[in-house]
Amino acid sequence: MRGGSIAVVGGSIAGSAFAGAAARLGAERIVVLERSPGRLEDRGVGICIHDDRLDELVRAGHLGQDVRRHRLTVRRWVTRAPSPGGGGPDGRGRALWAQPMPFHSHHWAVLWQALRERTPATVEYRLGTTVTAVGGGPDGAWTSHPDGTREHYDLVIGADGYRSAVRAALCPEALPEYAGYVCWRGSYDAARLAELPGGAGAWPEDECATVCYPGGQVVLYRIPGLTPGTTQVNWVFYAPTPAWLRLDGPTSIPAGSLTDGQLDGLRALAEERLPPYWSDVVTLTPRDRTFLQPVYDMAAPRLAADRLLLGGDAATVVRPHNTSGAVKALQDAHAFEQAGRAVGHPAGDRPAGSWSGLLAAYDRERAPAGRELVDLGRRLGRAQVGAAPDWAAMDGPAMDAWWRGQLTGGSGFGGQALGRAAPRG
Repeated sequence: MRGGSIAVVGGSIAGSAFAGAAARLGAERIVVLERSPGRLEDRGVGICIHDDRLDELVRAGHLGQDVRRHRLTVRRWVTRAPSPGGGGPDGRGRALWAQPMPFHSHHWAVLWQALRERTPATVEYRLGTTVTAVGGGPDGAWTSHPDGTREHYDLVIGADGYRSAVRAALCPEALPEYAGYVCWRGSYDAARLAELPGGAGAWPEDECATVCYPGGQVVLYRIPGLTPGTTQVNWVFYAPTPAWLRLDGPTSIPAGSLTDGQLDGLRALAEERLPPYWSDVVTLTPRDRTFLQPVYDMAAPRLAADRLLLGGDAATVVRPHNTSGAVKALQDAHAFEQAGRAVGHPAGDRPAGSWSGLLAAYDRERAPAGRELVDLGRRLGRAQVGAAPDWAAMDGPAMDAWWRGQLTGGSGFGGQALGRAAPRG
């Protein structure tokens, strides 16, 4: 790779991680092509990373030990109590299970900024750059742009999300599939919890709450704020497809775009299905911090060929239940870096230092890993939303057995171990 040129399409978490990996491999020219014209700090989605996965990524050099995060220790599952109002004595519903949760939560923008700061200054970031098409072959790859220009590289990496232009060129048959339900999302300054009955103290800071109801659930936890020393509330509300939503392919309704009627529907659902405290936590969210994402999944049949390579959501779209999205993207970049180092030592029919060897090694490891994650996400989605149990009949032992059943035969919740042996064959 030394002396080579690489374009990374997409400059978010996956794109920044791949750019850093390419720089460590010695690429002479690395260009990140990001369609957003501004900086990405306003993306306020919460992310959770398992403690073991975080330690692995820090040891591998992809993240710094000092990256800002918020510690979580327990995931408390609750449902509406049978009493009038459904809140129980503290308004938080009936407790089902206290599940150990060795995770840290992150603010998307804070994590992205940490990755961005670790990217060498030699990496060229082009904001506001749209890629209309890509192509590749045995001798190189290219990107095309709205003004008709075409730029040539040794490799083009697609880190451009679930509507990836690079994936459309590499495997156009791979399209995200709608899971049949949506997730509403929101975040805001945790100081506003003081406005609620019981205040912030009713919800311990190290607790991730999962509020279950027939047909869905809400997952709520705190994340670091953009300003050091502050925290934000972050929630994901899995729910049936709203009657007004029209899906013409993978899409989302961005923050600030929901109408009064659409927000009223969310508030009515929260008040009907959730214990009072959690309903208030959701409905306290400002309009400009509330958005909707239909849930999709997809595993591309191949992740690399013809000098094109896919990473992050361009390669594999996994339902959020897995709590593995950021880990998956960083592990993709790690596998790319390891493959680049490995092809310098011939093994079998792989010539030393060859691009084809790098692409083949990456695909061998990450394509099966992606399929496993998609399969797990589907199991979790069926068990927690599509075919959820009768929550009123569940208790701690029943919840523990139910949870273990979801993980049977697949990768662990929170992502796979870094550097696991690649499947053979």
